[in-house]
Amino acid sequence: MGDIITEKSYRKTFAAKKSIRQSEHYQAGANGLKPEFTFIIWTREYKGEQCLKFEGKEYLIIRVYEPNSEEIELVCQGVVNRAITA
Repeated sequence: MGDIITEKSYRKTFAAKKSIRQSEHYQAGANGLKPEFTFIIWTREYKGEQCLKFEGKEYLIIRVYEPNSEEIELVCQGVVNRAITA
């Protein structure tokens, strides 16, 4: 039929989960975003992904921050039925 079919593939990695800072929550809210969690992983493990899955729920990576050369912070917002939660 010519339709493009996209399949997602996942890989496992270790991450530390942090809550969103209050200041970041309000700044993001002013731009229509609703960050839920920050995940910290090793920089060498991040391959430019745009989403991740944690405990069976999919999250969109809305901001990437590299505080140092070894770690990277992925600020995430929940996704429901392929739409960003508001």
